[in-house]
Amino acid sequence: MKKIQTKNIDILSKLSTVQLIVLLYFIAVIVSTILLSLPIAHKPNVELSFVDALFTAVSAISVTGLTVVSTADTFSTVGIFFLAFILQFGGIGIMTLGTFIWLMLGKKIGFRERQLIMTDQNRSTFSGLVKLMKQILIMIISIEMVGTFVLGTYFLNYFPTWKEAYFQGFFAAVSATTNAGFDITGASLVPFANDYFVQFVNIVLLILGAIGFPVLIEVKEFFTYKGKKPYRFSLFTKLTATTFFALVIIGTILIYVLEFNHFFADKSWHQSFFYALFQSVSARNGGLSTMDVSEFSTPTLMVLSVLMFIGASPSSVGGGIRTTTFAIMILSIFFYAKGKNSIKIFKREVHPDDIFKSFIVFGTAVIVCFIAMTMLTVFEPSFTLIEIIFEVCSAFGTTGLSMGITSELSTAGKLVITALMFIGRIGIFSFLFLIRGAEVQETYHYPKERIIIG
Repeated sequence: MKKIQTKNIDILSKLSTVQLIVLLYFIAVIVSTILLSLPIAHKPNVELSFVDALFTAVSAISVTGLTVVSTADTFSTVGIFFLAFILQFGGIGIMTLGTFIWLMLGKKIGFRERQLIMTDQNRSTFSGLVKLMKQILIMIISIEMVGTFVLGTYFLNYFPTWKEAYFQGFFAAVSATTNAGFDITGASLVPFANDYFVQFVNIVLLILGAIGFPVLIEVKEFFTYKGKKPYRFSLFTKLTATTFFALVIIGTILIYVLEFNHFFADKSWHQSFFYALFQSVSARNGGLSTMDVSEFSTPTLMVLSVLMFIGASPSSVGGGIRTTTFAIMILSIFFYAKGKNSIKIFKREVHPDDIFKSFIVFGTAVIVCFIAMTMLTVFEPSFTLIEIIFEVCSAFGTTGLSMGITSELSTAGKLVITALMFIGRIGIFSFLFLIRGAEVQETYHYPKERIIIG
C-alpha cells in the first residue's frame, strides 16, 4: 500500500504546475458530474444521461451556462445547491477555495501550492499569493451576499413566499457574480425584460465578476488608501478597466444602431437602450439575456460573437482571449502603423514579451475555434453557419448565450462544445503549456535571415 502511495506521489511530483492544475479541474469535472448525476439532485421522474450530466458539469465548472437540459425542470433544490457550489469553484478558481480549505485545516501553504495558485490566477510573482486568495474569496462572497439580499428582497414582489424569493435571489446573485449564465427561472432574465432595477443589479454583478480580481482589489485599496502621495493604479488595472468599459460602450452602440430598424423598431428608446446595454455586458462573459438573441439580425449576432470571443479580463471569472490580449493587439497595430516599435500608454511601456504572448493567444484561439466550427459543420449539418459561429464563440468565451441549438446538438457536437468550454476555462496558455514539452535553453543560434511578411 505504501509503495502504491509513494508511486502516486512520484507521478504527481513529475507533473508540471499547469498539468497539475488541469488535472485538478478534470477531477472537479468528474466530481461535479457524479454530484449532478445523483437521483437526489433531480426532480421526480427526471433522468439525466451521462453525456448531459458531463456537459452540464463542464458548463458549470467553466461558468459558461450553456445547457442541454432545462435547469429549472431538471434539478431539485438539492441539485441547484450542488450547481451553485460548482459555480463557486469554477468562478473564483479551484485554488482560491482550495487555499481557504487548506488554511481552515491548518495546512502550511508551501512552494508547490504557491506555484499552483500563481498558475490558476495568471500571476507572474509569488509575493502576496495567499493574501490575494483571501481577498478574492472574501470579496466575491461579500458581493454575492449583498446581491442575494438586494435581489431576494426585491423578488418578494414576484414570488409568493419569502423562501422562494430569497432562493431565487441567492442563485441569481451567484450566477451573475460568477458570470455563469445559469438560471432557475426557466427563461433567463426574459421575465424581467421591462424591470430595469433587476437588470441594473445583474449588470453590476456581472461587471464585478468579469472585470478582474486584481482590479477589484486595487479599487478597494484606493478607497482605503491613507498615504500622502496620490494612489497609483497599475498599468494592468488602467488598461483592463479602459478596455473593458470601452468594449461595453462600443457593443451597446453597435447593437443599438444595428437593431434600430429591426428588433428595436417597435421599442421605446429606453427599452432599446437597456436591451442593447444588457446584451453588451452579458456578452463579456455573463450569458444571461433579457430576450431571445436569435431574434437579432446577423450583423448583431456577429458583433456579439466577437465580444464573446474576446471575453472577460484576466484573473476573473471569465474566459475568451481576455480584454488585455485584445487591447495589446490593437495597440500594437496602431503604434506599428505610426512607425513605432514599442507600445507606450499611461506613461508606461508594455513589455515585448507581453506583445508576443498576445498574438500567440489570439492565433491559437482562432485556430482552436476554427477547428471546432469545422467539426460542428460536419456533425451538425442542419444548423446555419451563424448559429455554429455563435455557439463556438459562446463556448470558448465561457459566455453561455445561445441561439437555441445547444439542446439539439448530437453527442459528438456536445463533446466538441464541452472541450471548448474546458479550454476556455483553463485559458489558452494553460492549454499550450499542457501539450508543450519542457522549456529548453538554447545554446546556439543559426544566422538570421529576413522573410517577406504580408
